[in-house]
Amino acid sequence: MDDPEVAHTPLGREVLRNFLITVCGCAATWEPASFIERAVADIRHAVGAGRVLCALSGGVDSAVAATLVHRAVGEQLTCVFVDNGLLRRGEGDRVVDIVSRQRHIHLVHVDATDQFLHALHGVTDPEEKRRRIGSTFIRVFEEQAASLGDIDFLAQGTLYPDVIESTAHDTQNAQTIKTHHNVGGLPADLRFKLVEPLRYLFKDEVREVGLALGLPDDLVWRQPFPGPGLAIRIIGAVTRERLETLRAADWVVIDEIKRSGLYRKVWQSFAILTPISSVGVMGDGRTYANVVAVRIVESEDGMTADWARVPYDVLGVISRRIVNEVPAVNRVVYDISSKPPSTIEWE
Repeated sequence: MDDPEVAHTPLGREVLRNFLITVCGCAATWEPASFIERAVADIRHAVGAGRVLCALSGGVDSAVAATLVHRAVGEQLTCVFVDNGLLRRGEGDRVVDIVSRQRHIHLVHVDATDQFLHALHGVTDPEEKRRRIGSTFIRVFEEQAASLGDIDFLAQGTLYPDVIESTAHDTQNAQTIKTHHNVGGLPADLRFKLVEPLRYLFKDEVREVGLALGLPDDLVWRQPFPGPGLAIRIIGAVTRERLETLRAADWVVIDEIKRSGLYRKVWQSFAILTPISSVGVMGDGRTYANVVAVRIVESEDGMTADWARVPYDVLGVISRRIVNEVPAVNRVVYDISSKPPSTIEWE
């Protein structure tokens, strides 16, 4: 039989529940409120009178981490939102609104688009992209820390799947699946101590904690978004032009998935800009333009995933809108690969 933690294994959940509760005698008592109480106490103990810099990405993970740290140490926390130029449409404004205006957390907003694009110039290797993005993130934070005075801690929204997939075990066959900017991208000379209150939680647990903390539903239920952003959804070199093309195509995918009522039923839905150009016909002329791939998957925790059987009419609208609304795209394909053997992201 397959590993019982895989959702598609027959009776897999029942096997695990029987082992943990009946055999091991564990009690199913985990609740968001008790986690919040313990996490706040742990953060206060670890931080003491120190000052904390929190890296905001725009997603639920970093927002929940920031809210937990703020509840624990209040004004000792400064959040830094780095606009790396790799975010989806409208995400930067949403971060500022929720964290600064709604939660009243001290926020520093840094536009570092030029720095990130310079670091990514000509880079095509996925792992090198991740390393450069991670390194640039940390350097920006260090610059902000220097301008803010003495900062002792760096808070991050690292989750358990991030840790698992970024760890290469000492076995012959194990290897790193991917390096996350908030795990494997950290430099050896990092001068901050890390605060990672969500390190042993999965995404569904983080969402429960976020709701218990009073965060807005649209943020809590935001689909997972990779730390390196759109850079790893552009196969090949990252440029301003290619970012704008992908950003527009991705907006169509999300808009139609929301319109069809599928947004909270699937795990992730997004577009990928491939390095392929294909021949097409637009109006009375032939074109040679970009191919966009659409990826929509179902999952419980991101560790395994299956491609979503989205109705053909929804896929048809997505395809027509992308080709008609996004310049330089004349073909859309749908990814029907599962994880494993494929990963959710293409890079």
